[in-house]
Amino acid sequence: MSEHHTPSDEPAGSGDTAPAGEDPRDVSGQNEEHSAAARGAEVELSPHEREEQITSAAPDGGEIKDRPAEGSSSRVSVVDESPPRPEPPDGESDDEYKWHTYKVYPSGRPDAVEFIDTYKAFGRTRILRGLNMGLPEGMVSMILGPSGTGKSVCIKHMVGLLYPDRGDILVHGQSVPNMRDDDLFDMRKKFGLLFQDGALFGSMNLFDNVAFPLRQHTEKGEDEIEHIVMRRLNEVGLGSARLKAPNELSGGMKKRAGFARALVLEPDIVLFDEPDSGLDPVRTALLGELILEIHRDMMDEAKENKKEHLPTFCVITHDIMSARRVADYINVLWKGRIVEAGPAEDMLNSENPFIRQFLSGESQGPLTMD
Repeated sequence: MSEHHTPSDEPAGSGDTAPAGEDPRDVSGQNEEHSAAARGAEVELSPHEREEQITSAAPDGGEIKDRPAEGSSSRVSVVDESPPRPEPPDGESDDEYKWHTYKVYPSGRPDAVEFIDTYKAFGRTRILRGLNMGLPEGMVSMILGPSGTGKSVCIKHMVGLLYPDRGDILVHGQSVPNMRDDDLFDMRKKFGLLFQDGALFGSMNLFDNVAFPLRQHTEKGEDEIEHIVMRRLNEVGLGSARLKAPNELSGGMKKRAGFARALVLEPDIVLFDEPDSGLDPVRTALLGELILEIHRDMMDEAKENKKEHLPTFCVITHDIMSARRVADYINVLWKGRIVEAGPAEDMLNSENPFIRQFLSGESQGPLTMD
């Protein structure tokens, strides 16, 4: 399994430090600072700058450590208080969101995709209600949560098939809702997407299904296309089935074919929409191993070729065992907001009753049939 990152002793945002004259990042209670360098940072200041820092920091309630005597060359560190808890969505009570701690344990990496205060409703049905969520670059992330909480809606926002009513979605720092059509079209090439049922074209054989993105979006010759397609088909164990029609494939084979097709454009980000849906436990486990193996190979290749971005996988699933086997990073989504998020080890050992209930699959706890 991919290596998990060891978290710091505290959740991010519970003691961020900012140099004098700078405001700490506005995280709105959910988007915690991911950089460990921002915590406990110390800076060399002139005596005049130290005095200004002490004077300006104290009224804000920041804790002042090691206050130096005048003319001293000692270093100064100011620790700000934790940001206030976000208000619940309009029309909702605090009790409805009492299990949302909004803790985001740091991954140590920048986010490849970031949701910032995102709202989305369909008529009177409110789905995303101030979502702040990140997918760390170079990791296998999972979005977990009960049915109907907006997990698949998140995917459609990432690729620009849906636009938020309010808020923003960033892909490698670029705002998706504010992109021009040409830029949006190019941005979508960063993504590979595996649908629940594989979404193969019934009129094409397996080879042509996997080759379709290359023929549609590149000017590669057929020899090069064949090399790429067969490499991906062999990776998912379908090299010998290249001429089969989709109706000759089992459910697991269709998913693997969809995985191969999602990889042919060498995307920076691969999205899996419930890839284990309809699979038996053994094939679910095998698919999880395949996801990890291909992510590891893509990481090695990206580092060797010094690519600008490391491959990021995002898996939406209800299968808790898949999360335990595969995830490097877990976002738990409920009622349109993140309850908690962080490296898998932190989440699997969370003290939050909702997180513990959901990740253990227990009937007793905050989550009910309502």
